[in-house]
Amino acid sequence: MAKKVITGIPVSSGIAIGKAFFMNRRLYGAIPRQSIAQDLVESEAERLRQAVDCAISDLVAVREDLPKELSDHALLIDSHITILRDPKLSKSVVKYITTMQINAEWALLKAIKDTEETFAAIKDDYIRERIQDVRLMADRVLSKLMGLSSGLTAIEGRIILLAHDLAPSDTAGLEVDKIMAFSTTEGGKTSHTGILARTLQIPAIVGVSGLEDNITDGEFIIIDALKGRILVEPSEEELAHYTELQNRFETYQKSIHRNCHLPGETIDGFRVAVHSNIELFEEVAAVLDYGGEGIGLFRTEYSYMNRPSLPTEEELYEEYKELAEIMDGKKVTYRTLDLGSDKLLSQHAQISERNPALGLRSIRFCLQHKDMFKTQLRAILRAAVHGNCAMMYPMISGLRELREANKVLFEVKQDLRRDGLHFAENIPVGIMVELPSAVMTAELLAREVDFFSIGTNDLIQYSLGIDRTNKDVSYLYQPLHPAVLRSIKMVVDAAHQSGIEVSLCGEVASDPFCVPILLGMQIDSLSMNPQAIPGIKRIIRQTTMDECKTLLRRILDCRTVMKINRLVMDSIFTRFPEELTFYSSLLDLDDMV
Repeated sequence: MAKKVITGIPVSSGIAIGKAFFMNRRLYGAIPRQSIAQDLVESEAERLRQAVDCAISDLVAVREDLPKELSDHALLIDSHITILRDPKLSKSVVKYITTMQINAEWALLKAIKDTEETFAAIKDDYIRERIQDVRLMADRVLSKLMGLSSGLTAIEGRIILLAHDLAPSDTAGLEVDKIMAFSTTEGGKTSHTGILARTLQIPAIVGVSGLEDNITDGEFIIIDALKGRILVEPSEEELAHYTELQNRFETYQKSIHRNCHLPGETIDGFRVAVHSNIELFEEVAAVLDYGGEGIGLFRTEYSYMNRPSLPTEEELYEEYKELAEIMDGKKVTYRTLDLGSDKLLSQHAQISERNPALGLRSIRFCLQHKDMFKTQLRAILRAAVHGNCAMMYPMISGLRELREANKVLFEVKQDLRRDGLHFAENIPVGIMVELPSAVMTAELLAREVDFFSIGTNDLIQYSLGIDRTNKDVSYLYQPLHPAVLRSIKMVVDAAHQSGIEVSLCGEVASDPFCVPILLGMQIDSLSMNPQAIPGIKRIIRQTTMDECKTLLRRILDCRTVMKINRLVMDSIFTRFPEELTFYSSLLDLDDMV
C-alpha cells in the first residue's frame, strides 16, 4: 500500500506517475508579526508600496515574455495586475499598519483575512473561488516584503508540479513539456490552475488538504485525476495498476479525440449541436481543439471582477468582438451579467442581503442598474456584427422581467441608431430557464424569445431546495430526480411547440449517464466544458433515437430517484462500457443507487 493517500478535486482528467517538485510553499506560517514605533509607520507603508510596485513590474515582464504555449493567458496576468493596482486592498493594509502599528507583512495578512471572509459568503462557486487570485497576489507581495524569490529553479527531467497555488505568471518561465501534472492546495473546479491544466492537456487536482505537509520534494507519487487522489510512495501493485490504467486512458483519449470534429449525430441521423461553456478567452483554444461547434454560454462576469471601476463600452466591445472573430462563424452566445450583491461587484459591494441566492441578482440586478446593463447591451449588439452571435438573459422568472429586459434592449437599439453605430439589429435573444416559475410558464415565455437555454445547475438547486456546496445536504443534489427530468421535458416540449430551439448547459450536459435521456427529449444542443466534448460526442454517435426514446419512456414511468438511477446504471453502463469506464471513475456510483 502507498505510504499516504490524500484527496482533492480533479479538474483535468488523467493519470501521472513521477517525482514531486514543489514551488511557492505557503509563506504564511513563517511571516514575521511585529509591532513598530509610531515614527516607522510611514516608512513601513512605503515598504508595502514598493513591494506592490515590484510585484506589478514582475508581472508586466512576464506578460511580455510569455512562451508560446501560454500566450493565451495574458488576460489572466492582466487581471492579476489589476488586483495589485486596486487601491482598496492597499488602503486596507495601510490602515492596519497605521492604526495597529504593525509591520506590513502582518497587516497584509489581516487585510487578506477580511477579504476572505467577504468572499466566503458568496454563493456562486466561480466568483467565490476568485479569492484564490487575491491570495496569489498577496503571496507575491509577501515574497517581495520578505526578500524571497518568486521564481522557479531549473527543473531537470519531467516532474509533477506541486504548489500552494498556481497562476499562469508562476509557470511562464517553465519548460511546459517537463510538467506531467499539477496539484495545488488551493483552488476549485473553476480555478485558473484547472484552466491552465486543461489548456496544456495534463492531469490536475486542486483543493488538496495536507498537500504541503504530506509530500516532500523528490518523493515518487501518482496523480489520479480521475478520482482526485494522490498516492505517495505507491506499492509495486499500485504502480502496476496505475501504469495500466494510464495507458488505457491515454489510448481512449486519443481514440475519441481523433473523431471529435465529427458532428454530434446519432446513428439514425438526429443531429445535436455540441457547444462549450467558457468564461475566459484562454479556453477558446480548448473549445476548438476538442471539437466544440460553438460557445453555448459565454459568462461575461469576469470582465467586471477584480477591478476598481466598471469596464467601458469600448473595452467590452473589443472583448466581445475578438471572441466572435476568433470563433470564425461558429455560434457565440453571450449571457448578460449574472451579478448580484453576493458576487462582489466592487461598486455595489455595500449591498447586504440575508439570502443573496434569492435576492437582487442576475437580470433583477441589471434592471435596477440600467446604465450598467445598457453599456453591456450596446457592446454585445455592436460586437455581434462580427460573427454568428446570440445573447440571453439569466434568471428570468416570468414575462414581466423578460419584457422589461427587452424594453431596455429596444431603447439601446434606438440609441445606437441615433449614434450612427453599426450593430446587429436582429440578434437572436433567448433566456436562461433556471427557475421553477420559468418552467411552469415556458409555453408563455417561448412565444416571446428566439431560444431557451436550460441552466441545470441552478434549476436543480431551486427545484429541490438544496445548496449543492453545503456538505450536509449535497447528497440531495440529484440530476435524475423525477421533478428535474419532468421540468426539462416540459421546457423542451414548450420550446418545440413554439418553433424555437432549446439548449442545455450545466453539468448535466456533460454527464454521460444523462445524455441519452436528453437525446430522448430531442434537445437541440448541449453546452459543456471543452474537455468533455469528445466523449459526449462519441456517445451521441453510437446511439439511436429509438433507444433514447425508449429509455426516456421507461425513466418517466419511475417514481423514485433510486429506481431511475438503477435503471440508468443498468442500461447506459451496459450499453457504453468503454466510454463510461473513465467517466464512472469520476462519479460515486454508490450515491447513484
